[in-house]
Amino acid sequence: MSIRLKRVYDAPDPRDGYRVLVDRLWPRGISKDRAGLDEWAKDLAPSNELRQWYHADRSHWAEFRQRYLAELKAQSDHLRELAARARTGEVTLLYAAADPDQNHAIVLMEAIKKYAAS
Repeated sequence: MSIRLKRVYDAPDPRDGYRVLVDRLWPRGISKDRAGLDEWAKDLAPSNELRQWYHADRSHWAEFRQRYLAELKAQSDHLRELAARARTGEVTLLYAAADPDQNHAIVLMEAIKKYAAS
C-alpha cells in the first residue's frame, strides 16, 4: 500500500500517482491546472465546525484527531475506494495546511490504512 502526503502548493510529480485534494476549501493562490488533481474529495475533509474549532486553538490536537476519526466513519465507502487505489498504485493526499506534523491529512491517511487492513 502506498499513500503519501504532500502540500498542494508543491509541484506535481509523476511519482505522485493519483492526486487527491482533501481540503474542504480551495487553497488560496493556486489554480486548478497548477494543482494537477485527479479528485477533490471535500467530503473527506473535516467539517467546517471541526476545522474552525481546531484552528481557534491548535493545542487540542488529540481531541481534534478523535473527533475527525468519528466524522470519517460516515465516509467508509470513500475510504475503502482510496485504500483499494493505494493497493495497486501511488495515492497522494494533498493538503494546504502549513504544519506538516499536525494536520487532518495525517489522520486521514491513518484512516485509509485502517480500511486497507480490514
